[in-house]
Amino acid sequence: MHVLATAGHVDHGKSALLRALTGMEPDRWEEERRRGMTLDLGFVWTRLPGAGDLAFVDVPGHERLVGNMLAGVGPVPAVLFVVAADQGWQPQSEEHLAVLDALGVRHGVLVVSRSDLADPGAARDQALARIAESSLGKVPAVAVSAVTGAGLDALRTALGRLAGELPEPDRDADVRLWVDRAFTVRGRGTVVTGTLGAGTVRVGDRLRLARDGAVLRVRGLESLKEPREEAGAVARVAVNVTGPGAGGLRRGDALLTSDRWLTTDTVDVRLRGDPARELPRELTLHVGTAAVPVTVRPLGEDTARLRTAAPLPLRVGDSALLRDPGRHRVPAGITVLDVRPPRLTRRGAAAARERELRAARGAADEAGELRRRGLVRRSELLAMGVPPTADPVAGEWLADPAHWEELRERLGRVVEDHAARNPLEPGMPLEAARQALGLPERALVEALLERSPGLGHSDGRLYGSRARPALPARAEAAVEAVRADLARAPFRAPEAERLRELGLTPKLLAAAEAAGELLRIGEGIVLLPGADTRAAAVLARLAQPFTASQARRALDTTRRVVIPLLEYLDERGRTVRVDGTLRRCRAVGPGDG
Repeated sequence: MHVLATAGHVDHGKSALLRALTGMEPDRWEEERRRGMTLDLGFVWTRLPGAGDLAFVDVPGHERLVGNMLAGVGPVPAVLFVVAADQGWQPQSEEHLAVLDALGVRHGVLVVSRSDLADPGAARDQALARIAESSLGKVPAVAVSAVTGAGLDALRTALGRLAGELPEPDRDADVRLWVDRAFTVRGRGTVVTGTLGAGTVRVGDRLRLARDGAVLRVRGLESLKEPREEAGAVARVAVNVTGPGAGGLRRGDALLTSDRWLTTDTVDVRLRGDPARELPRELTLHVGTAAVPVTVRPLGEDTARLRTAAPLPLRVGDSALLRDPGRHRVPAGITVLDVRPPRLTRRGAAAARERELRAARGAADEAGELRRRGLVRRSELLAMGVPPTADPVAGEWLADPAHWEELRERLGRVVEDHAARNPLEPGMPLEAARQALGLPERALVEALLERSPGLGHSDGRLYGSRARPALPARAEAAVEAVRADLARAPFRAPEAERLRELGLTPKLLAAAEAAGELLRIGEGIVLLPGADTRAAAVLARLAQPFTASQARRALDTTRRVVIPLLEYLDERGRTVRVDGTLRRCRAVGPGDG
């Protein structure tokens, strides 16, 4: 199927033309038929030989109904532009063309209607000249009379040729269905209609409502009044949905593939049309079928930041337009450059942002997005409209190569700086490293470590060239005094009073242990490194099992030391409890001794 929208001045015969072309009535309301004027969107279709189904969105032409016209044109890729032979180019012809140009519509056919009332030549030449200056460029022109039927066959031929030139839609794309009508059908519930520009909708799908994130289930599906199990783009679809909030659906809502879209209320855009400095501060943004008030902040000659009154599901490269409804004017079309722009809080930030956006093309640019962001989740980049191809550096995280290398170098520096500031605890906690680098997850620090051969990781701490504490000179002398004491009596740990005299605080004792100078077997109890191995060897020579008292005598120590020493040996599997009072060395069998 192919879908076109009509465009043109009020009373130039758009609806009459579609009636003659399709045999269907595009005006749905009795008021429209009574007044002979389209007030809201109408939908009709026909089948062309060799071109398949061709559907039309008929839009109103009155100046006060341009908002309705925009809702019909917004999601549609091509246009049937109608100009009456007896009236020629009119004000709404100009505004509708400005709308199409702002949206970047590139495919269309000019129809000079009512050719039975006047020579169509002058109106055709004038319209072709104006249209050629827009995004549509050169278009075929056909003179038609809906009354006599003259020119209808030529129009069908032109439409068939146009259908063959339209770009092939991506039926595997993520769905974003802009709602143009929502109503209730007895026994079925809520039905919404729209033009499916990309992707495929299937019965049973769960689509997310952009406005509030509610998940709705596709209960039924029709296209051109025919029930379908699935419908692929491009297509006019009627979707029967059920779920929380389904009854509140309205024009301007969007139904999305779940978990594949971002919504945003702040976007940076490139402007087409008047320079940014001429834009009013308050305008209306039209995208899809939505019309949302926006505040405009110019950044440069052709860039601006838009703040929307409601979040919208936008992606990089989306086209939309800004309209001044009070002045019936379209001051600018836009191309979305960034749907997750940085905050502009510092002095000069806006100017810096404008320089950054000069290189943005408004199209999928993975390298550019990574360069601007440094780090971004793969799923978020995809939801922005930029399909990722790079391999993640950790989990879902993608990184700009230059930024990743800078982070690796910075990690080495912050680890070394930490060791210099904390000689007793040179190991930098992994969480502290994450915060110092401003990284969102610890997994990124761990990934940087894998690429940093000069750094080590142990017990949740990072080490550089200083893997062990550096004791102050006075503490070194105190530790040497303790080592001399223990050399004379290896299992008689110094008393707390002795440690205080030497100035060995718990922190210094911990640093001495980390430096490999002492072995702490309990709170305030230190021995020489290797004392646990020597103790296990002495105890293995005892009759097994043995008591704590027997161990104390064998090791020539006190109960204050032997109890924590035995518990230390238990924890390391050198000894094992037999019951409440007995232990044995693990290397000795229960029947030995």
